[in-house]
Amino acid sequence: MKRESPKYLFIGGIREDYCITHTNRAISGALGGNAIYSAVGARIWSDSVGILGRIGSNFDRAKLERIEQAGVDTSNICALAEPLSTITFYAYLSPEERVDVNPVVHYRRINRPIPKELLEYRSSTEGQGNRESFTPLTIRPTDIPQSLNGVQGVHLAPADYLSHVTIPPHLQSDAIRWITLDPSIRYMTPDFKRDLPTLLKGIDVFLPSELEAREFFYQGKKDTWEIAEAFSEMGPRFIVIKRGKRGQALWDRDSKRRCLIPAYPSKIRDVTGAGDAFCGGFLVGLNETQDPVEASLRGSVSSSLVVEGSGALYALGAAPGLKQARLSALRSGLREI
Repeated sequence: MKRESPKYLFIGGIREDYCITHTNRAISGALGGNAIYSAVGARIWSDSVGILGRIGSNFDRAKLERIEQAGVDTSNICALAEPLSTITFYAYLSPEERVDVNPVVHYRRINRPIPKELLEYRSSTEGQGNRESFTPLTIRPTDIPQSLNGVQGVHLAPADYLSHVTIPPHLQSDAIRWITLDPSIRYMTPDFKRDLPTLLKGIDVFLPSELEAREFFYQGKKDTWEIAEAFSEMGPRFIVIKRGKRGQALWDRDSKRRCLIPAYPSKIRDVTGAGDAFCGGFLVGLNETQDPVEASLRGSVSSSLVVEGSGALYALGAAPGLKQARLSALRSGLREI
């Protein structure tokens, strides 16, 4: 019997995270990656979730088993024959400010020895702005299964420019209702002004961070809504600008609706994956309600659960009923502009 694909598919990085939180707590080798975090954000609301990404032969298989045990389909992970580094480093100077380079400096700052895995580390996003060639870990059209029977929504997490420009045409079918995309900061620059409209063709929802949105229009557009409208003119109907603790700004091109979505006031321990989890909850909410505001509220709930602990799977242990309570609480903070 042919296996049906999960209803929601998340394409992106599968990583091992080394992190220094904003409270100077060091985390080493945790299961992470934007595909995982976005899938977790969706898994909070749906039991039909899968991931697609690339790993090397040296990736810890026990981590993959933990993903499967959490109810996330891993059958579309491409395990390559050669060993590859899937390490990511982040240091948070505050919940809103993150750097991903020079780990030696940051471990010295907290008086901790640097993990040996980071001694030759440079950056996990290096090369994501390359227009010319795939790296071994670059997800490519040939990684997409020939049959996506059952898939209703696909999210592309931050990845290489070449992944984001070549994969969407292979996803566009009558069965897939929604394609959402969170860009890489590496191509959200004025240098890609002519490239972004091509990349966004066929994308239903574009979900940049506020930093990425402003960097793209550097010394240009300043108003949030002007920026959102400019992105929507490139193709996507819905633009969601993620603004951290200030929530999200949602623009609906067809209805001209502007809405500010609040962030839930969580007790923050680790903000890694917060934006990715939002995207996962958003995709499920959009498909189930057809309402981008309701989708944004679900995304905010997913994000709020992720930041209260460390590790990609932490949020799946939330108390029953908590997500619905937070969903109800957030509705009172909605603002139409």
